[in-house]
Amino acid sequence: MDANPVVLDLACGEGRNGLNLVGNSINTVFADINGEALAKVELAVNRLLNENKNLAKYWQVDFEQENTQPLLQQSFNAILVFRYLHRPLFNQIKAAIKPGGMIIYETFTTQQAQFGRPKNSDFLLKPKELKQLFSGWKILHYFDGVITAANGGNVKQAIAQIVAIKPE
Repeated sequence: MDANPVVLDLACGEGRNGLNLVGNSINTVFADINGEALAKVELAVNRLLNENKNLAKYWQVDFEQENTQPLLQQSFNAILVFRYLHRPLFNQIKAAIKPGGMIIYETFTTQQAQFGRPKNSDFLLKPKELKQLFSGWKILHYFDGVITAANGGNVKQAIAQIVAIKPE
């Protein structure tokens, strides 16, 4: 890994995951279509960091715009994706991670429809789909099942998670 690794928080929303990285002095690119969400991330970074605000970069981008490849020519030590699924991006994500770099991905599976939103199969992973997409990578963690949501209550969620290292 590089001395100053750069991590992409893809479809970051208000940056919950990437803010943890910046708070631990990891260079992070926050990418999202929503400019207002990115502005909130920037405010949060400014509150979090007294110095070294250059650890964070902000990229307003539509990853779903047809006939574009926003990750082409990009290179990251790691990419985080939480609660977002756009299947045409998978090849770009895999290509944008440097050899020896990491993917951390979590999103809903088809079982989620029984518990609530999302219900559209376009936004739900099939069983073992995530694991198959990263076959050939060194899988450090994989989960595909039902959990109780961390935000309290007894809300069930059907998710798949993977943490994997791209081959050198």
